[in-house]
Amino acid sequence: MKRILVTGGAGYVGSHACRALAAAGHVPVVFDDLSRGFRWAVRFGELVEGSLLEPASIDRGLATAAPDAVMHFAALAYVGESVDDPLRYWQTNVVGSANLLAAMQRLGVNRLVFSSTCAVYGNPVSTTLSEDHPFAPISPYGHTKRAVEQLLVDLADTGAVSAVALRYFNAAGAAPEDGLCEAHDPETHLIPLALRAALDPDFSLTLFGDDYDTPDGTCIRDYVHVKDLASAHVAALELAEREPGFHALNIGTGAGHSVREIIQATEAVVGQPVKYTVGARRPGDPPRLVADATRARQMLGWSPIHTDLEATIRDALAGERLRRERQAD
Repeated sequence: MKRILVTGGAGYVGSHACRALAAAGHVPVVFDDLSRGFRWAVRFGELVEGSLLEPASIDRGLATAAPDAVMHFAALAYVGESVDDPLRYWQTNVVGSANLLAAMQRLGVNRLVFSSTCAVYGNPVSTTLSEDHPFAPISPYGHTKRAVEQLLVDLADTGAVSAVALRYFNAAGAAPEDGLCEAHDPETHLIPLALRAALDPDFSLTLFGDDYDTPDGTCIRDYVHVKDLASAHVAALELAEREPGFHALNIGTGAGHSVREIIQATEAVVGQPVKYTVGARRPGDPPRLVADATRARQMLGWSPIHTDLEATIRDALAGERLRRERQAD
């Protein structure tokens, strides 16, 4: 049993990671300022409220948790918002991470699992993206995640930290059976938006471009169930302990689904049409983003379990209904 400080543990992926940690016999302690997370999402372990921009509160969180390791999810994560306000993203994502790492050094905590992203790659130059793909972020969000990864590389080179960065693709699904769901505000993920377009008479989904060089003209993405993402983080803890240094691993299914396929699968699950309009392409949207997760399979002994798209959407639907119930209370 290990004690794990989980920054951003009141958010979507972080809360599911706490669930996976508890199931594995560990003790998660959530550190979150609740600016984008939710108190109701802290269902597995204690909550310490604090900000990564306030070093004293990080010290307090670490002292309370007395952790063996840290899982670091806390970040701003909207690509469009990062373009509009890059300074805020660099302060929160990069300065906040540096503050956390400095506090870890002061308290002698040297193992970290970092929530990274495929946005560090930018526009793909291959059909699937391996960890050897060139770095070419096209948004401030992607640049900040890449900067934190480089900081971890530099610290690992000195022996100050053993870190695993998980570059994941499109998180999807939920664990409604344990009270967890997706509840972003604003919501930008395709599956919850498609569900709302099927459920709400006044809401329509915007399909950004239908003239891409893909089989049906719409963008293709790799949708990985949030439960599988969470289990990868638990396995990454063991890797950080077993093999010191810095490791970066893609987390995805290796299979891509187009926007139209998501719409069709959502209609099949809900039994209602998904209302949508076709808009212009969004700048910087690559036609295809699919993970090559071979290295994660080899180094973590991890592979996705929840790979049926309609089953993932059913979980997301149950999560959406749970979100609505909470909103109505």
